[in-house]
Amino acid sequence: MTSTATRPRGARGRAAIAAKTLRTDRWWFAPLITVVGLSAWVIYATVRVFMHKWYWVDAYHYLTPFYSPCVTDRCVEGSSHFGSFLPGWWIIPDAALTLPFLLLFRLTCYYYRKAYYRSFWLSPPACAVPDGHQAYGGETRFPLLGQNLHRYFFYLAAIISLINTYDAIYAFHSPKGFGFGLGNVILLVNVVMLWAYTISCHSCRHIIGGRLKHFSKHPLRYRAWTGVSWLNVRHMQLAWITLGTLALTDFYVMAVAAGWFNDLRFIN
Repeated sequence: MTSTATRPRGARGRAAIAAKTLRTDRWWFAPLITVVGLSAWVIYATVRVFMHKWYWVDAYHYLTPFYSPCVTDRCVEGSSHFGSFLPGWWIIPDAALTLPFLLLFRLTCYYYRKAYYRSFWLSPPACAVPDGHQAYGGETRFPLLGQNLHRYFFYLAAIISLINTYDAIYAFHSPKGFGFGLGNVILLVNVVMLWAYTISCHSCRHIIGGRLKHFSKHPLRYRAWTGVSWLNVRHMQLAWITLGTLALTDFYVMAVAAGWFNDLRFIN
């Protein structure tokens, strides 16, 4: 039986605990790793986007996803598959038509929202740990009100994934004809992971089967919904995996374009 001496005045059945949390495990470790991981990726991606070089390998038609599609008049010959119609100012990314929407798609992603709310904003940093803010306003005010646009950014992300798929297929057609190398494998793996992450989105799951009342009347959509649901429970892992594949793909293309090492070729 709980002693009345441990209860604050006026409280019913609730112990007076002075500590902010009674958790004794390393609850702070996950937020810390998230801060380090996301910060490292953002720094790398920002540096690469504004380097404006080493993104295209003309010998094998490798184009890094950080510069796809390349649409400024600064793009090197052969890398601009959809035209170059933006000015080549240093502050404009060469993939200015896609990078902002990809960033917004990930910023509004349900998993990433949880990740940076808990790690960067400490809101809250972990379960059974107090929020770092005195008041909670939810996502009802600007700029967090824009989180509701996630479903629309999903459509744009799907189109961008199609462009990345085109880049991966185009890389098999080198100036010497059909070719296949390690770079092609990396580009393909990156595209597959990007598609897996994109269609595992909660918005995609809802679009496919969220409004159906009778799955028995829509067997094809039910199968698609089942497959997306299987990916959906792995959305967090895919979110981190795609950050890794994007960085690896970009670094490999950069290294080959800069001449740091040669592409390992299997055919041609």
